[in-house]
Amino acid sequence: MNNKSSLKLLLIYNPYAGHGRAKKILHQVQEYFKQKNIDFDVRLTERPKHATEIVRAADFGHYDGVVAAGGDGTLFEVINGYFQNKSEKRIPIGVLPVGTGNAFARDLELDNTKWKEAIDIISLNKPRKVDVGHFKTNEDEYYYLNILGLGFVSDVTKTAFGLKALGNISYTIGVVYQTIFLKTHQLKIELDGKKLERENIFVEISNTRYTANFLMAPNAEIDDGFLDVTLLTKLTRRKLLKVFPKVFTGEHILIDEIETFKAKHIRIETNIPKILTPDGEIIGATPVEVKCLHQAVEVFGR
Repeated sequence: MNNKSSLKLLLIYNPYAGHGRAKKILHQVQEYFKQKNIDFDVRLTERPKHATEIVRAADFGHYDGVVAAGGDGTLFEVINGYFQNKSEKRIPIGVLPVGTGNAFARDLELDNTKWKEAIDIISLNKPRKVDVGHFKTNEDEYYYLNILGLGFVSDVTKTAFGLKALGNISYTIGVVYQTIFLKTHQLKIELDGKKLERENIFVEISNTRYTANFLMAPNAEIDDGFLDVTLLTKLTRRKLLKVFPKVFTGEHILIDEIETFKAKHIRIETNIPKILTPDGEIIGATPVEVKCLHQAVEVFGR
């Protein structure tokens, strides 16, 4: 069997991903690409939004794919640079999970212990089409592959950002802190023309099943043309803490205060501006309009 690959890739590599773990394995990653006979140009990201800048300016005509090596934040930057890129040729995206959060990779049955397997998948050169979330906030527009959140989930993320030095426990501390100061907001949401009003705690608009280690949208599919919407309405602090562990298994969707929907086009207004967290980043605020771009990009898959 001929193991020869004719792929030429643009490798966007975040050395800071995984609390610096990515930098330690960079040499191994490069050597494994060479073992698979894959040609690549590696570009190390140096600052926030750098991956977007690199991908936006790249000439896709020189490559057979662009690989996001890092966590969900790196992939978010790459997908935004991808859609801002003016190249006539469109190329698949590869996912190399070497970060802390790799939710999209999990929907491809990968995690950050399986970076070699991710390269094996890329080497097969069998791209598959997947959906992309697109949202407009104020005058800005962005793209995402995982999830867009607002309310309690975003407030937790914002708190956790300030505690990043503590590692994974920062998110748990964020949950406890935001539960103490739990408040609802008034939500107006339109789902493919259907209008609802709720006393809301959080909204998650998922393309993938996972967000971080949470099985937020167990029924989501990354290529079905729909985004999965999860709404949590008013509940007590005690019940919130009691049901929180269920989000790891997806059983949270069975509680009375949770509603789930599938929609292609979503509009959201809140009585007070609520920050947005696409793929764990903090960008923009309500009001927001979200659309599912059906199978708008190819990713290297099985």
